[in-house]
Amino acid sequence: AEGVSLRSRAFASIGKINAWASRLPAFSNWVLGSPATAGLLKRGLGVAAARSLPKLSAEPWTSWWRREGRRQQEKLRAKGEVWFFCDEFTQYNDAHIGIAAVKLLNKLGYKVNYAVHAHSGRAHISKGLLEEARTMAAENVQLFTRLGVCADQPLVGVEPSAVLGFRDEYPRLLRDDAQQAARALAPQVLLLDEFLQREAAAGRIGPDDFTREKRRLVLHGHCHQKALSGLSATAFVLNLPANYAVEILSTGCCGMAGSFGYEEDHYELSMQIGELALFPAVRQQDTDTVIVASGTSCRHQIADGTGRSAFHPIEILCQAVV
Repeated sequence: AEGVSLRSRAFASIGKINAWASRLPAFSNWVLGSPATAGLLKRGLGVAAARSLPKLSAEPWTSWWRREGRRQQEKLRAKGEVWFFCDEFTQYNDAHIGIAAVKLLNKLGYKVNYAVHAHSGRAHISKGLLEEARTMAAENVQLFTRLGVCADQPLVGVEPSAVLGFRDEYPRLLRDDAQQAARALAPQVLLLDEFLQREAAAGRIGPDDFTREKRRLVLHGHCHQKALSGLSATAFVLNLPANYAVEILSTGCCGMAGSFGYEEDHYELSMQIGELALFPAVRQQDTDTVIVASGTSCRHQIADGTGRSAFHPIEILCQAVV
């Protein structure tokens, strides 16, 4: 598109770029981590020199699924089924979280189904490249409608900005029959936290499924999630282990906002926003307290701003299930 900068185009196409880079993940991570090569990349794309670049998983989530995850489903005597939406961030950068999601669901007695699907379009939407995003939205809505996603077999995922696009942007991007299909599908697309809360309310899972170990957690909310879904489901499921104590931090925005915090002309502002509430709140936690954040951008910002590692709530629950 005319007037779209190389940087915007690159950020919008991050899924495609990572698909290529993930063919040689060790080499790609060396390039992303080496001061010389990372410095060249950052200068070329207008990324702040002080910002770290997100690393790739050792293998994409779908490689693990084909090798191991899919086979696990065949042995299950399941009490329910879900479809899994593997967004592009989970696929290439956070595969361990997608793996934890499948293992958690399996341990709790749920069968996971997966079908190859388009990227979420989140990065294209954030850069205003709406025609490309509309194409992805149409593909995803058509696929999951055809597969019969419904209340009894919902579509679940772990990255709020990608999953919630089904409920917010997709019905507004699409037109005519596709828009009607998107509106019908939207209520059947859930964050995994929301699905687990629903199942707990129905009595199908509960504290007996989890450890009795004591743990203190502090939760930073993803802005997209706070706007469209809220944090109640996440806090609820993190409290399922009987002796877990969960505090929701009053932190506002982390300051990353997708690609905003990577860009050299926004980096300082991004870090200033982090210093308003999030960074001080994280720094005052003792080393035994677990920092929890659903958003991949939030976790990256916490690492860059405080040196602490933050974990997705699904990782925590996967470790806690017995």
